[in-house]
Amino acid sequence: MNAGWVIWAAVALDLLIGDPRWLPHPVIGMGKLIRAVEQRIRRRVTSPLGLKRAGVLLPLIVVGSSFALTWLLIAALTRVHPWLGIGAEAVLIATTIAIKGLRDAGLEVYRDLWSGNMTQARRSLGMIVGRDTDHLDEPEVVRGTVETVAENIVDAVVSPLFYALIGGAPLAMAYRAVNTLDSMVGYKNEQYAQLGWASARLDDAANWIPARLTAGLLVAASALLSLKWRRALHIVRRDARKHPSPNSGFPESAVAGALGIRLGGENRYQGVVSFRAFMGDPDRPLRAEDIRTTARLLLAVSLMFAILGTAILILVQEMGGRLWL
Repeated sequence: MNAGWVIWAAVALDLLIGDPRWLPHPVIGMGKLIRAVEQRIRRRVTSPLGLKRAGVLLPLIVVGSSFALTWLLIAALTRVHPWLGIGAEAVLIATTIAIKGLRDAGLEVYRDLWSGNMTQARRSLGMIVGRDTDHLDEPEVVRGTVETVAENIVDAVVSPLFYALIGGAPLAMAYRAVNTLDSMVGYKNEQYAQLGWASARLDDAANWIPARLTAGLLVAASALLSLKWRRALHIVRRDARKHPSPNSGFPESAVAGALGIRLGGENRYQGVVSFRAFMGDPDRPLRAEDIRTTARLLLAVSLMFAILGTAILILVQEMGGRLWL
């Protein structure tokens, strides 16, 4: 069975069922492992220098364990029967992506806005962002939703599929461990400045290529969906590097250009004001329909990347090469 079909099976599974709550998710196990390793480190290390050194050990343990356990599971199931290994590969890759979950979360905010329920729209947005949402008006709720969906096209779709195409489920799961580490310890605050620095840098490095691929795919998807693809390309070139993250500015600026809107601006986190550089131009006010359009871009990019990746896998295998580990 061609490895590309495993990728398509994973994408189909995610689109059909997403991440059902009754099914144990690997990220939960990763989170427990991260907390256990962190607690053990903090019991033994207290100095800033020691914590910084331990910051390298933390991702080595968590990412290495995620890769090794996934590889061993698939290898064991493949020995029982090849189709068991193939099925496990598809299911595990599906758990590393979140096309349906990200799309549904964005459209939930859209439905709340469409029904005129601003209170619920703010709550729905608060479920997917870290900023304060209690007093946002409709354009700001739209901005927060569009920014979140756009940014997460990278780490919820393109990055895990990118690594799955290179190294199958083990490498996709290793990427998900990197991303989980960053979300849990990759903060530039007093608690994690030393222990989380390596995890944050590793996440930046892991997403560097996928973020730029995503921007290119968003430009192509904009053309496919009759949006402003030339504007998207221009805004990526002009604004992507203004973002404080080395990667997040690429998908956000591409979406801003494609929609003809401006993203970025003032956000509040637990009452503290933070300003994020503007992406795009305020050609028109933001409206709820922008969320639906961003969800369409998300789906288009996901399918385009699956097609592109499958084509590359087939080409490499026809030439006698091998991408999967």
